[in-house]
Amino acid sequence: MPSAACQIRILFSDPLNLGPGKIRLLEAIREAGSISGAARHLHISYRRAWLMADALNKVFPKPLIDTAAGGVRGGGARLSELGEAVLQCYRRMETKAAKAVSKEAETLLTLAR
Repeated sequence: MPSAACQIRILFSDPLNLGPGKIRLLEAIREAGSISGAARHLHISYRRAWLMADALNKVFPKPLIDTAAGGVRGGGARLSELGEAVLQCYRRMETKAAKAVSKEAETLLTLAR
């Protein structure tokens, strides 16, 4: 049976746009502990992941992602306190949006059958 999921994309003035891709990247960095690990998890290139991470870090007043250079001890990345706050805020908005459109989504599913 088909089901519906709600995704939101927040379009602020350029360059700050926040949607499912950047949010998945933040979550993957939190889980993997590195940008390269997040890229592998998301099946995207390291360059694409790095560019997305860099863009996120540049548009907020403080970095969302703290990075450490590689080397003998290895590098890594983790979400900053602000990064965690942005991630949680987005997920709350997504939950509220899904609740707001649930009846209409069910109607669309009925019409699609």
